[in-house]
Amino acid sequence: MEPWLDDLADDLQSISFNSTTTTTTDINRSTSSGSEATWTATASSSSSNSLHHNITKPRAATPSGDPYWDAITRAISTSPSSAVSLADLRFLHRLGSGDIGSVYLAEIKAPAPESSKAAFFAAKVMDKKELASRNKEGRARTEREILEMLDHPFLPTLYASIDSPKWSCLLTEFCPGGDLHVLRQRQPAKRFPESAVRFYASEVVVALEYVHMMGIVYRDLKPENVLVRSDGHIMLTDFDLSLKCDTSTSTPAQVISSQNTPNGGPQQNEYKIEPPKFTSSSCILPNCIVPAVSCFHPKRKRKKKPGHLGGPEFVAEPVDVRSMSFVGTHEYLAPEIVSGEGHGSAVDWWTLGIFIFELLYGVTPFKGIDHELTLANIVARALEFPKEPAIPAPVKDLISQLLTKDPARRMGSTMGATAIKHHPFFQGVNWALLRCTSPPFIPPPFSKEFLSVGSCPDTPVEYY
Repeated sequence: MEPWLDDLADDLQSISFNSTTTTTTDINRSTSSGSEATWTATASSSSSNSLHHNITKPRAATPSGDPYWDAITRAISTSPSSAVSLADLRFLHRLGSGDIGSVYLAEIKAPAPESSKAAFFAAKVMDKKELASRNKEGRARTEREILEMLDHPFLPTLYASIDSPKWSCLLTEFCPGGDLHVLRQRQPAKRFPESAVRFYASEVVVALEYVHMMGIVYRDLKPENVLVRSDGHIMLTDFDLSLKCDTSTSTPAQVISSQNTPNGGPQQNEYKIEPPKFTSSSCILPNCIVPAVSCFHPKRKRKKKPGHLGGPEFVAEPVDVRSMSFVGTHEYLAPEIVSGEGHGSAVDWWTLGIFIFELLYGVTPFKGIDHELTLANIVARALEFPKEPAIPAPVKDLISQLLTKDPARRMGSTMGATAIKHHPFFQGVNWALLRCTSPPFIPPPFSKEFLSVGSCPDTPVEYY
């Protein structure tokens, strides 16, 4: 083994693969994980034992001069095998650990031109032997396959997937703003104002809409998994608990009108709100963000039929996949997961309700003194709102409809993100131009000089 691999191996010896979250505050939430037969059956096998494997190519829409792709290109151009390897990476700091690996702040060793912007990567390193001993290989493969599929502004870009005889490594963008769990702890009273919650929740909604359109049930939404990029917008991360639908049985996304809704009409409790008229001369393509407004311009005004929503609606629900697995974070588990009834994409809308509740109140609604009581509360206890802070009625109504215990009656279970976007809580949100909205927080410019040289490798930092 090469000397640099010995150094990396020594550094990785201290990784605790049993830790499920990067704990930076007094809140410690464990993750319930189980085997997923569907993953193993549908995941493609990895037969390569070479040092370099599966270099991800830039997306077609990637602009020239992107610092991340430029860094990858430099590594490839200086590599004898014309591929990125672990030898091309300089590991700067350990950012945290998860159930199947640890995440490091890394950069490409090949020197960048002075005019080039620095590119820091989040390198998720997994020990293959450890994965095999704990039957986690399927989860690792599924995460890699999902990352290879994604092409969305609020989801990770997989810049490279590196395979060696001992290690597997995924390179994605490093988010210097940390996660929303840490950011919430820094807020007054440890909770976000309503405007900030609306901003973060709206970007999470379109990210979930996209993964559902791709036939994926995310299953692990929580503030720790929502990272803040350098521009203040979010990146939903950590897909190792996700469920990927078999493409042969997946339900295709649909564009429907109000005259062609499932079950002959709008679902009960789904909002019918007239969207604002679309006045721009261009439309956002579905592979980026799909607007919930019409992109069609009739030459003459027509009388609107009763109940017409004003244009076609994009619906990516429900994802045609069911699972009996007990996976997720205890405080965020949906009732159908706890009861073992089997679950589908509606679990992501339940977790959205818990997510909004926690950002607003600083606590989750069903947390008990231990995991057993938490699970019992999720199944049996009615939703209650704290007296403080005072929250407007539309916010409580949205949370209540998302936290409906019966998944068939839960908001989003039939019409998905389309119904949620029409809720009064999101009134005024321009869904087609979310990336043009000013974020509530923009992190300061990051430099590796911020990292303490003598910091303990077992102490997680608040950047991830």
